Amino acid sequence: MERSHVLVCAGTGCVSSGAASVVKALKSAIDKHGLKEEVKVIETGCFGLCALGPIMIVYPEGTFYSMVEPQNIDKIVEEHLLKGRIVTDLVYQETVCPDGKVTALDDTGFYKKQMRVCLRNCGVIDPEDINEYIAFDGYQALAKAVTEMSPEQVIETVKDSGLRGRGGAGFSTGMKWSFAAAQPPGQKYVVCNADEGDPGAFMDRSVLEGDPHAVIEAMAIAAYAVGADKGYVYVRAEYPIAVNRLDIAIKQAKEAGVLGENIFNSGFNFDLEYRLGAGAFVCGEETALLTSIEGNRGEPRPRPPFPAVKGLFGKPTVLNNVETYALVPRIILLGSDWFKSIGTETSKGTKVFALGGKITNIGLVEVPMGTTLREIVEEIGGGIPDGKSFKAAQTGGPSGGCIPAKHLDVPIDFESLKQIGSMMGSGGLIVMDEDSCMVDIARFFLDFTVDESCGKCVPCRIGTKRLLEMLDRFTQGKGQPGDIEKMQDLCHYIIANSLCALGQTAPNPVLSTLAYFREEYEAHINDKKCPAGVCVDLLNFVVLEDKCIGCTLCKKVCPVNCIAGEVKQKHVIDTEKCIKCGACIEKCKFKAIIKK
Repeated sequence: MERSHVLVCAGTGCVSSGAASVVKALKSAIDKHGLKEEVKVIETGCFGLCALGPIMIVYPEGTFYSMVEPQNIDKIVEEHLLKGRIVTDLVYQETVCPDGKVTALDDTGFYKKQMRVCLRNCGVIDPEDINEYIAFDGYQALAKAVTEMSPEQVIETVKDSGLRGRGGAGFSTGMKWSFAAAQPPGQKYVVCNADEGDPGAFMDRSVLEGDPHAVIEAMAIAAYAVGADKGYVYVRAEYPIAVNRLDIAIKQAKEAGVLGENIFNSGFNFDLEYRLGAGAFVCGEETALLTSIEGNRGEPRPRPPFPAVKGLFGKPTVLNNVETYALVPRIILLGSDWFKSIGTETSKGTKVFALGGKITNIGLVEVPMGTTLREIVEEIGGGIPDGKSFKAAQTGGPSGGCIPAKHLDVPIDFESLKQIGSMMGSGGLIVMDEDSCMVDIARFFLDFTVDESCGKCVPCRIGTKRLLEMLDRFTQGKGQPGDIEKMQDLCHYIIANSLCALGQTAPNPVLSTLAYFREEYEAHINDKKCPAGVCVDLLNFVVLEDKCIGCTLCKKVCPVNCIAGEVKQKHVIDTEKCIKCGACIEKCKFKAIIKK
């Protein structure tokens, strides 16, 4: 029996920061000190604090080491694992008290308001070992469902729990399942949408990397409930770690008998495969996703009929996303009343967010529905860095909207976000500070949707392109009076006439930024200025006479030689030659150059 377990994050974020080298150094040092029989190294999924990777936790102490480098390993092994002395200078500093003692991780600002249900096993278990999942109640919910409950009871439990889809609009999961179950007996399918394509979103990836069996178990439960015997996970090909762990998990589940024939001797059969995504954002739309699995170009189909009636290969199909499925086993195991006790009246349970942008604690968070945006940004997220002020938060990715500072106290749930012109979406939450240009933000998201449109319907294919052209003109100082009204009309036309949700929601970032930051649009159009100093075509770089000491540093780094001036004399920038690269501002130690 090992006396210490060292959990090392091996999710994409930490791997990109060098976690593999840390693990290699750790195992080597453990061998060198003869600790192989006493210390077990476990490569886990994401702990949540992605910006502080590579991360490792030493148990039983629960010591949280952050930003670990291979050269730190010898010290940690020699001091902590060999002598029992925590290396406080390498520990996550929020856990270190003034007296040098290390406190519990759950008491830190990042973790204390979180409630990990979907992410319960991420960073806790080895995702490539089914036995560790089983040790944490894994597959008990499936056993309970197929041996103690009827399919109807499973559906009623999910329906009564109030679980709503975590992939977008928030439709009742139990209701969706009941539609498929009501179809005549025959071939039916269960599908998982793991084609996470929103910029800044990595929730589904992290669940598959850290707890793939939760999704497999949930899909088997859904299959039992609706009468399906075949399932597919449609996962992004750009997620190699998630794909590898999902592949391992499916094979292990089949070997353990929780996938395949006669599961738990109940007579229930269910087989599961995965398919790699086609690399298109539109394949996140359910009908386009199903079309792609069928081997065709991923284009959306008109609805109705909905997939629950006529889906994959023309058969009734249940389709939910990764996060939705990951919540199901806990609902079956602990009951609908437990799940209903979390969240708000209309939005039950928890929600996972990928917190990014201008925020101190970039990472993955899970909070009860109804938690305010202020709590997420200021307490969990640690606030805006560099003393900057909060300006807006984008929820729902390219399909969502921007939430301004005046709505910082809005509770995060389906209805509240909709009322202020945003949406939950899959869970990306991008924070912007005072230096963000909201016209440029809208242009960024439109540029993404234009590129990702499948081109099947004219309103999306042409309409979003025209919308992007208008935004491009605004950021170049070429907007004209009346353009805002034309843009609004075009937005509403695209929403009303596009075939699928990609086009129907594409104008949302434009409409929400226009609703809350109209003065920025007017400044771009009427004054030919970008108040945030972001849109390069509307800027000039100017040297402040009272601050410039003539050190010549700016002149030396200018790539186009547009700065003139002698030593100890004020320098001048030739705005005609200036390419506005910003090199001079970065080099100036006296803040003597500004964007104007």
